[in-house]
Amino acid sequence: MSDISSKELYEFKKTLKDLSQKKGRGTELVSVYIPPDKQLSDVGKHMRDELGQSANIKSKQTKKNVQSAIEVILQRIRLFKKPPANGLVLFVGMIPKGGPGTEKMETYVFEPPEPIQTYWYQCNNEFFLEPLEYMIEVKETYGLAVIDRKEATIATLRGKRVDILNHLTSGVPGKHKAGGQSQRRFDRVIDLAAHEFKKRIGEHMNDVFLDMKDLTGVVIGGPGHTKEEFVQGDYLNYEIKDKIITTVDTSYTGEFGIREVIDKSADVLDELDVMKEKKIVQKFLKELINEDGLASYGEEEVRKNLLIGAVDTLLLSEDLLFTRNTIKCSNCNSQKEITLKSPNDKIDENCEKCNDKMKLVESKTLVEFFVETAEELGTDVEFISTETEEGIQLLKAFGGVAAILRYKVN
Repeated sequence: MSDISSKELYEFKKTLKDLSQKKGRGTELVSVYIPPDKQLSDVGKHMRDELGQSANIKSKQTKKNVQSAIEVILQRIRLFKKPPANGLVLFVGMIPKGGPGTEKMETYVFEPPEPIQTYWYQCNNEFFLEPLEYMIEVKETYGLAVIDRKEATIATLRGKRVDILNHLTSGVPGKHKAGGQSQRRFDRVIDLAAHEFKKRIGEHMNDVFLDMKDLTGVVIGGPGHTKEEFVQGDYLNYEIKDKIITTVDTSYTGEFGIREVIDKSADVLDELDVMKEKKIVQKFLKELINEDGLASYGEEEVRKNLLIGAVDTLLLSEDLLFTRNTIKCSNCNSQKEITLKSPNDKIDENCEKCNDKMKLVESKTLVEFFVETAEELGTDVEFISTETEEGIQLLKAFGGVAAILRYKVN
């Protein structure tokens, strides 16, 4: 997700999480994805067609709610001359708030962080979030190549998207049945042709991968020993060669071979993402046990260090539920900020000056507060899941907030 800040990414994830928890009583929650190049007049026509089709819905309540949602969508798209640069997403539907008759129409309209590729219209008992969830997947780029003596295919993997970049054929002769000196001479011709083909593969891979700034690693596959000869030989630029993660055996070359490479290296690639998280937490722990280590943890201590610009990297647990709240005395107008451990915690504070009850003025998640502050101060933010032992330790032992410092703070 290029050109999106940590704060925007966090807010986008939070919106998706909120939307995922909304359920309708029937198939009456409407989701619409409009690509940037889609004519809104065409979308309007389609919505009016769906309005007509909805008359066939058997349940009177579901019919009424679907029709109301489509009417809202028609109203909203009239506010745009054309879709924004990344397209437009609309989620509209009646969300139950309790017992029967407590439904409330909710409407969400926004531009996603990446361009929408496909037009979608869907009615269900939940909003259709898969295209947006795909956008927030970690999308490091991996270089892929599948090689044998006859052909080679070069591709990239980014998230779930595979792009075939090159397909090369060798022209290396097949087996020859001649014996004696003719056989040896023919073998030398084959070896030379195979060597030249491997050089050509290396040149193509260098051309493609060297300019990729977000290239995380390279995986090479293929049937037989050609892939090992290629990796061990002097065919690749050292920068690309250093990024080779693994080689895998495949039954195929071509696009089928690329798919096979992805399947067989999936565990290795997943482990890389986990290892990145583990390493950053381990770095913090190493600083923590060092007498002169640059470590800080706990909401209050990290907040103080962040505000004075001492934090180099901020570590936040994805499961952190604390909120940061501004409260104010309605009598003397004095304000203070407090942190609560849960959004459901009630504020029960009296003013230190006049002892009147303090009231909530503003509330945001602690993550939101930290990310906003970190961005203002040029501090890196790393979100840590609880899928690893280190991630669980960060949440449970250190309150989900830790930091690696730029300098020692007394």
